[in-house]
Amino acid sequence: MNAEPDGPVTPSLLTTDDGIRRIQAALAEQDLDAWLLYEFRGANPIATSLLAVGKTTRRGFFLVPREGEPVALHHAIEGSAWRHWPWSVRTYAGWQEMEEELARLLDGRERVAMEVSPGAAVPTLDYVPAGLAEVILRAGVELVSSGDLITRFHAVWTPEQLRDHQEAAEHLREVALEAFRRAADAVEGGTPTSEGALSEFIRARIAEGGFPHGVDCIVAIGPNASDPHYAPEGKGAPIRRGDLLLVDLWGGRPGSVPADQTWMGVLGSGVDERTQEIWEAVRDARDAAVDFLQERFEVGEEVRGLEVDDVARGVLEERGYGEYFVHRTGHSMDTQLHGSGPNLDHLETRDHRVLLPGVGFSVEPGVYIPGEIGVRSEINVYWDAEAGPRVTPSEIQREVFTLFDG
Repeated sequence: MNAEPDGPVTPSLLTTDDGIRRIQAALAEQDLDAWLLYEFRGANPIATSLLAVGKTTRRGFFLVPREGEPVALHHAIEGSAWRHWPWSVRTYAGWQEMEEELARLLDGRERVAMEVSPGAAVPTLDYVPAGLAEVILRAGVELVSSGDLITRFHAVWTPEQLRDHQEAAEHLREVALEAFRRAADAVEGGTPTSEGALSEFIRARIAEGGFPHGVDCIVAIGPNASDPHYAPEGKGAPIRRGDLLLVDLWGGRPGSVPADQTWMGVLGSGVDERTQEIWEAVRDARDAAVDFLQERFEVGEEVRGLEVDDVARGVLEERGYGEYFVHRTGHSMDTQLHGSGPNLDHLETRDHRVLLPGVGFSVEPGVYIPGEIGVRSEINVYWDAEAGPRVTPSEIQREVFTLFDG
């Protein structure tokens, strides 16, 4: 079975004996000599989050050794940003002194984790500049990706975040259904709404429901939805009778894990044959991904992000739509909508990271035929140590909504 995470390390835990102990245990498990975090002007969001450092204008480093006391190395003028730091501190002023101090920090260590991604396989892990990596390599160390450490200590959800996410998921589902009804009522009333107006309604309803953080949406009809990240100009296109309508919406509570969903409906009494065929391919790819996760969980085998992408992508390729599935199957979700943990991706990147219990992600295959049609179905999954994949919302879409009676 997958290695159990300890639960997320909050910034306060990195300043406690317990937090350091947990990280050091993980270093021992992965046969790493240290984790070296690098920070410069907020360029490494993993470091700024885990270290809770204030504003920085000079390069700073934080080393957690497998054994012994952590050490911070920062510029001599940056004391305020590190005043919360309880462990050893070293300072430098000039670049030569910085390199000398780095060499001392790394002396005797062979395998050191940093936010790097060999071959640029996972860009969301690649926060160390090439020039700095060159300096560190000159110290005689092997740089190893900190990806699994990030998953274990940064991307996993707390029980409170899971609860918030589940509540957000149910609210977003209600808002999506309400948006489809609003579009249909406008058509019936003879005053069709537009993509832009419906977007404004969705954003307001999500925020009013108590989930105001990071709120946004995509509302797109038929051909416009063939652009996966479509954004209307001005009011966008009017939503008329007969249109296929895609609604993608997201939002959450501040400091917690948002929900992210995509729903499909048609402003008519039935779905044409081609749309139905594409929808079934997308839906089946989504379900195949979840089934694969469940199967791996039941036999106690680990699963990696790229494997899930291969499964979903394989369904669409078998149905003849593989070339039109132009993005990854899913993205990590933590306190950021696009989080720091494993993505379900073997197209845009090669995300080989293991899905550890406690992480969450979207599952959102789609078919996008330029200028003709776009269809996507998106749900979210929490990887539960006891129950395996837990899908949100509680009721997911099985068929394209038909918004008028026959």
